[in-house]
Amino acid sequence: MKEDLSVTAERVDDFVVLLALMQQMELPAILDRQLPRHWLQQGLSWGWLTTIWLAHIVSQGDHRKLTVRDWVRQAHSTLEQVTGLDIRETDFTDDRLTIVLRHLSDAARWQAIEQELGQHLVRVYDLEEQPIRVDATTVSGYRNGGEESLWQFGHSKDDPTLRQIKVMMATLDPLGLPLAVEVVSGEQADDRLYVPTIDRVLTCLGRKGLLIVGDGKMSALATRAHLQDQGQYYLTPLALVGETAQLMPTWIEAGIKQGESLTAVLSEDGKQLVAQGYELSRRCVSGNLRWQERVLVIRSPAYADTQRRHLEDRLAKAQEALLVLTPPVGRGKRQISEETALQSAAQAILTRHRVTGLLTYRFERQVEQEVRLVGRGRGGATRPQHVIERVRYQITTVQRQEEAIAQVVSSLGWRAYATNAPQPRLSLAQAVQEYRHEYHIEHGFGRLKGAPLSIAPLFVKRDDQVSGMTHLLSLALRVLALLEFVVRRSLKQQGATLAGLYKDNPRRATATPTAERLLQAFVPITLTQVQLPDQTIHHVTPLSPLQEQILRLLGLPADLYASLARQIPQTAFPLRE
Repeated sequence: MKEDLSVTAERVDDFVVLLALMQQMELPAILDRQLPRHWLQQGLSWGWLTTIWLAHIVSQGDHRKLTVRDWVRQAHSTLEQVTGLDIRETDFTDDRLTIVLRHLSDAARWQAIEQELGQHLVRVYDLEEQPIRVDATTVSGYRNGGEESLWQFGHSKDDPTLRQIKVMMATLDPLGLPLAVEVVSGEQADDRLYVPTIDRVLTCLGRKGLLIVGDGKMSALATRAHLQDQGQYYLTPLALVGETAQLMPTWIEAGIKQGESLTAVLSEDGKQLVAQGYELSRRCVSGNLRWQERVLVIRSPAYADTQRRHLEDRLAKAQEALLVLTPPVGRGKRQISEETALQSAAQAILTRHRVTGLLTYRFERQVEQEVRLVGRGRGGATRPQHVIERVRYQITTVQRQEEAIAQVVSSLGWRAYATNAPQPRLSLAQAVQEYRHEYHIEHGFGRLKGAPLSIAPLFVKRDDQVSGMTHLLSLALRVLALLEFVVRRSLKQQGATLAGLYKDNPRRATATPTAERLLQAFVPITLTQVQLPDQTIHHVTPLSPLQEQILRLLGLPADLYASLARQIPQTAFPLRE
């Protein structure tokens, strides 16, 4: 008699860790409290459906709706055991996922989710009072747009020929945890987006005396005044427009005169000079509000070197453009025949490359005469002659004005920052270091726009789904940021490192692992079920010492994976309609 034998395998990999972490964050419960459920609704709640979808997005690096159902099918029994829920195949239809996005696109519901989740994470994970960073990024796509569409043309660092949406985000240092995310149409300027985003963060944290750090677009007087009025501190570079543009040369000159007496700012290891500067105080007025503001005038050698290279590049391009302005005579070579036209074209080149006064040129007037006979000579008469003069102007040399260039180079690398924080709260050196950490929020944007979240291209069409999907991916960004932070903090507290995360160098150890490498360490792990006539055998790939260490650092049970082989119900594998 032939015995029946059935073998089923599920790839569980890293999504078990992700689901356990999201349960620690109370994400399913928070979402369930904020997303309405119809009293006749069957199947998974919106909170758990969203949580499992997030696990799929982070684990698979794929936010498309059409792939979720197949993934849930192959991981069905593991998902049921980890969540303790009855999961049906119909829970993850396109229609239900679309409803989730529609709920997340609702501004009031989304802000309520952000508020509750942010307050919970700050309290439970004992997040220290750290600077809040605010910035915006754009996401481009091949979209038709429309007058009322989110997709509009605007200033973009990605591809200005494509329509875009704009994502404004405020994050908490040092983990880069998003506290507020706003999706607006792509043509909107950043300036007016700062105050609403900051206010949502302040409502979430409910504290005064926070340090808000932003780029030059946050330096608008109205924004600074608002933060002063709210009892918060700000740090922002002053945009080189208006009064600042007029005062900057004077500030730079004063800094150059101070020379060695400037305050030196060293790198964190104390081995390298990263900046020098001084500060001054001024009175600010906005409406009925008056306050004292510190202006930090800082010179960065690295920034100066970058500006010097850009200057040399502009000089070289301008010099080349001037020389080709008057090409040799030849077919198709357009010549300049008027001195005023030459000077106007040359000045346009100098202005375009911003090197006026740094390059000079010499030119000469060249005249070519051609004698032509006019009419017919009769009876041996000499034909009259007509002399034609052709005038062209030729640039002969282009010279660098080294003294002027040297003077410009000496003024490079300077930037002015504004803050209302008192010196004991934020010294000049601390201000420089805080702004140098601006990469924290840029790292979050990098994750959002690249692997594993890959927001571009967005595989949804309607504006509400675009907004909802962006909010959903920002939740995934929170999960990654928190996972990374918890492991790094645990390593620091233990004075330990992790080795084995780098496959090309297994002995390499790090105290600052990324979330991506931590999750990759759990690939592959497989849950296998062998069905015999009289028994069922379950087996989970044994964890390596590295995987066990990561679980300990995250504060997750050591038997998180092993328990899957002990408790699987025999009827769990078939999907129920």
